[in-house]
Amino acid sequence: MALFAVSQATFLLALLSLRTYQSEVLSEPLLLTPESLKVSINSTQQRLHLQWHVHGLTSHQELKMVFQIEISRIKTSNVIWAGKYSTVVKWDQVLHWSWESELPLECATHFVRVRSLADDARVPEPRLWSRWTSWEEVDVQNSLGHDPLFVFPQDKLVEEGSNVTICYVSRSPRNDISCYLEGVKIYGEQLDPNVSAFNLNNVPFIRKRGTNFFCKVNESGVIKGIVLFVTKVLEEPKDFSCETRDFKTLKCAWDPGTDTGLPKYSSQSYSLFESFSGKKKVCEQRNWCTWQLTQDSQETYNFTLLAENHVRRRSVSISFNLTHRVHPMTPFNVVLENISATNASMTWKVHSIGNHFTFLCQIELHGEGKVIQQHNVSIETNGQYFLSELEPLTEYMTRVRCAAANHFWKWSEWIGQNFSTLEAAPSKALDVWRNVKSVLGSRTVTLFWRPPSKLHADGNILFYNIVIENLEKPSSLKLSIPAPANGTELTLDQGSYQICVTANNSVGTSPTSVIVISRDSGTEVVKEGRVQGTEDGFSISWKPLSGDAIGYVVDWCDRPRDQACDLQWENLGPKTTSTIISPDAFRPGVRYNFRIYGISTKRIAYLLERKTGYFKELAPSDNPPVVISNLTSHSFNLSWKDYSLDSQPGFIQGYHVYLKSKEEQCQPGFEKAVLSDNSVCCKHKIDSPEQKTFLVEHLQPESFYEFLVTPYTSVGEGPHNTFTKVTTPDEYSHILIHIILPMIFCLLLIMILCYVKTQWMREKCYPDIPDPYKSSVLSLIKSKENPHLTIMNVNDCIPDAIEVVNKLEGRKIHFSGAKKSLTETECTKPVYLYLLPTENYSSSGPCICFENFTYNQTASDSGSCGHVPIPPETPPSQVGLLTSPENFLKTLEKNYVNSLGEISARESSLNYVSQLALPMSGDKDSFPANPPVSEYKMQMAVPLGLTSPSPSENSSLSSITLLDHGEHCR
Repeated sequence: MALFAVSQATFLLALLSLRTYQSEVLSEPLLLTPESLKVSINSTQQRLHLQWHVHGLTSHQELKMVFQIEISRIKTSNVIWAGKYSTVVKWDQVLHWSWESELPLECATHFVRVRSLADDARVPEPRLWSRWTSWEEVDVQNSLGHDPLFVFPQDKLVEEGSNVTICYVSRSPRNDISCYLEGVKIYGEQLDPNVSAFNLNNVPFIRKRGTNFFCKVNESGVIKGIVLFVTKVLEEPKDFSCETRDFKTLKCAWDPGTDTGLPKYSSQSYSLFESFSGKKKVCEQRNWCTWQLTQDSQETYNFTLLAENHVRRRSVSISFNLTHRVHPMTPFNVVLENISATNASMTWKVHSIGNHFTFLCQIELHGEGKVIQQHNVSIETNGQYFLSELEPLTEYMTRVRCAAANHFWKWSEWIGQNFSTLEAAPSKALDVWRNVKSVLGSRTVTLFWRPPSKLHADGNILFYNIVIENLEKPSSLKLSIPAPANGTELTLDQGSYQICVTANNSVGTSPTSVIVISRDSGTEVVKEGRVQGTEDGFSISWKPLSGDAIGYVVDWCDRPRDQACDLQWENLGPKTTSTIISPDAFRPGVRYNFRIYGISTKRIAYLLERKTGYFKELAPSDNPPVVISNLTSHSFNLSWKDYSLDSQPGFIQGYHVYLKSKEEQCQPGFEKAVLSDNSVCCKHKIDSPEQKTFLVEHLQPESFYEFLVTPYTSVGEGPHNTFTKVTTPDEYSHILIHIILPMIFCLLLIMILCYVKTQWMREKCYPDIPDPYKSSVLSLIKSKENPHLTIMNVNDCIPDAIEVVNKLEGRKIHFSGAKKSLTETECTKPVYLYLLPTENYSSSGPCICFENFTYNQTASDSGSCGHVPIPPETPPSQVGLLTSPENFLKTLEKNYVNSLGEISARESSLNYVSQLALPMSGDKDSFPANPPVSEYKMQMAVPLGLTSPSPSENSSLSSITLLDHGEHCR
């Protein structure tokens, strides 16, 4: 014990002596100068790294010191930055400090110097700065190379929105260098003859590949440039949280925000640090990370999530109790059992976490795509719940999820199961209504019913039963209508009937719906009123039924009552006298007819009121077809009787009659109006919709008018489409019509009579040449020699003469050798040219004689051709032409015969000679008396060679003119 006391006293004395020595040393002025200053550069980070020593400290001595640093650029007097750096300096310690330059270090020469000051409380006042170190020069340009142009910094990485300084360095002073940022020329500040700097403020993010900057020497075309990499700003992680599902692993998750990764630079990295355990883990994923828990794990955790990239760092921290961050796993083995029409039992299991750990489970029942029921139950391992109040034959989906019951954090994922309930008998009576029409002593009853909803059908409806009971006679009729029909039509007499309707499925029958049809149903006559729809629908009210009523029914239809339509109805209570029918099923411009019935205690429906109206009236969509009648010079009548009012999109209140004219003067009763096309016309308003005729008066004769008739409702009038054109007649045209029409009729009658009379006169005075085959002469000819006598017989004959008839007008006809001439004052005489046979002519030459018995009855008796054979020795003067062997034969005058000459008979063809007209009685050269009645004579065929004299022979005939056929003496 004594030894310990001695040792303690010795130690205290030594320590006291040491402190005394130190106090004596520090009491003296202390000047510690930085020495061995060295400066290095980091071109990538654009940093100057300084290191130096402080000599003068004794061994194991520590002193708090302040160092003042100055940095100059280009020259030592140009100080661009000055600052202080405080630290505790130890004996023989190398001090380090760095400075980041905004201007790339390659762009200019930098100078650095340092001085120090003891800033320790043990150092007495006054505390003085040491001397400056010598300027340390940093010049990078000497190591650049021999290229004529350089641009810095190379591959610079900055954040979006930051400021950047870029410069170019040329080997010689130049003023023809242009620089461009993304193709746009920019201008900078010239630091010295060889260097120019460009300050880019608030640099935007353009693309992940970087922003292009280059400079160009205009004279030589040398181009140098850099790529400035701009990254998105690193965001602080959001929604950072950690949880466990099994008390074995923690899973931490967060929202990393915008990815700051570039092709040359990786994305941000994340790491977890737990402060209580001091452990750290680098996360492999960008948005989540796992942390392993030990068996004796602590309950409280304090995590820090660190996010960093090449530019900056971000961090966020959370602290929590492990039991408060339990996220249970999904339940499993969900089963539905004991399913009936309205109930089902549901069971499931959960993953155990620990002994006596309680789960809160939530059960949901879905039907028709929505949640119907929701229940919560607490369990430990196995769960069970009884589902009730279900609908028969309905598909359901039930699901369950669980969470920690004591400290709720998150629900597990859902797990579900589908199932269907069984069928049941329909639980509600049908909603039934009817429509009654009386037709020819009978009634047509149309039954309507609404199919029951799924809530009340309790299954698939298969058919509907209808029982019809005659209340006056003991008889009934049963009908079965298969589903999905919603109505049927019945034909009943004028008696009273009760109709019962039920719905049936595979399990049973619904309650019965009853309707009674009384004798007077379908024959009720009540006055019809109007009702106007609003945005809320149709508001309908009525007087209550006299006597007791069990309810009221309002039905409506969107078509006229005599046509089929989708009848709708609404059942109302016995105390109701008004209702508003929802506008969901109503359309604008459609007329709806409403009927209000009261239902008595005997279930008989009595018609109380009728109403008609529009949910929303519209302007008429078309105009009536107009007919013009009684058109006069001063008026005309318009009528449109076929225009129906019931099918219009609104209540027709009247009509507008528009009239246009060139004078633009309105008749009495009209007023001027301007149409939608800015045209001016006259307008007349008809206030009564029942008036469908209008007389337009006070018009001008022979004037052009246009008119249009359009209906109007409370909303507007019909379209102003094409006007109809009409022109008034002349004022006296009707008088002329009364005169001209009878005159035309008389002229037509006269023309018809003249035509008939002309035909009669023509037949009498100028008859047509009769058909020889239809002549009555044949009946008079009775030849015994030729029983087969025809009209004309063809016989061979020898031509002996032709007749040439000459007719001269105003001149004479001269024949050579003739003793006299014929003038136009004398009667033209037939000239006969005797055709004498020549020496070569034989009596058997070809000649055909036609005997016409129709016009020469005397000649028909002979049966010969009418020519006389002439002996060869007979002179020409003695040869004669015999018209008939029995009547007459006369020779021609010698003048004519001598002048004819001989006619060659070499040609063998035939020439037909017309019949000869007989000379008039009294002529000296005429034929004998008793000529034939007709002027027509026999015809003969003569060889062509005999018709004209040969041109080669001498002839005394100077000219021959033939008389046209049919010409006679004057």
